[in-house]
Amino acid sequence: MAQYLFGAGKVFATPIQDVYGQPISNATPVEVGVMQSVSVDISYDLKELYGRGQFAVDAARGKGSIKCKATFGRINGALLNSIFFGGIIAEGGLDVVTQTINGEVIPSGGSVTPTVPNSGTFKKDLGVTDGKAIPLKRVASAPVAGQYSVNEITGVYTFATADANKTVFISFKYSTSVAGAKSGTVTNLDMGYTPEFAVDLMRDYKGKFFGMEFFRCVSNKLAFSSKQDDYDLPEFEFQPMADDLNRVFKWTTSE
Repeated sequence: MAQYLFGAGKVFATPIQDVYGQPISNATPVEVGVMQSVSVDISYDLKELYGRGQFAVDAARGKGSIKCKATFGRINGALLNSIFFGGIIAEGGLDVVTQTINGEVIPSGGSVTPTVPNSGTFKKDLGVTDGKAIPLKRVASAPVAGQYSVNEITGVYTFATADANKTVFISFKYSTSVAGAKSGTVTNLDMGYTPEFAVDLMRDYKGKFFGMEFFRCVSNKLAFSSKQDDYDLPEFEFQPMADDLNRVFKWTTSE
């Protein structure tokens, strides 16, 4: 039976060098999950030789280039670090932005300590609004009507006694420990520092297989685009190149 291709296929990324140029031993391959699409565009500059006639008498390839793009639906910190950031991952810590959805009623004493979800620790104030979504002004201390102050060590907010019994909405950032959570910090490295990874692409349909293995790749673009009522489908672009053995990619097909 003839071979056809259908569906987005499977893509796995394996880090081979971190952003500091250090080889990664015993690297962990990560699947690019919930694939939506993947494209591979292989092209060459074509150099043509002309005489006095209108058409070329010979043509030869010049520089070659491979441009790849993948769109996926599952967010995975290990994957993002493998294909793009290439830094040091911290395990278990998570920073979250939240808001007191039902509001906080200011007591007569003027002090409010919002409940931090997930047994977390208050980290940073992100503003306060009143019941009409009008921002209150933050001051260092002794707030008057329409103002507030906050102790970012304890997470205690202080409001003016004149604002007692009013409802306010507090936004803040907190940190918590969540199994599997990952984080990293991107620093301003010198130009040229780039993480590298290998890619395995496999597509199968009706018992037939088509695969490509790219031995050494770098990524130049990672994009997130949120929507009001739809899934976020991150997209990353990458470019294969020759490895130390002068290999670029290997392809295989059932037919």
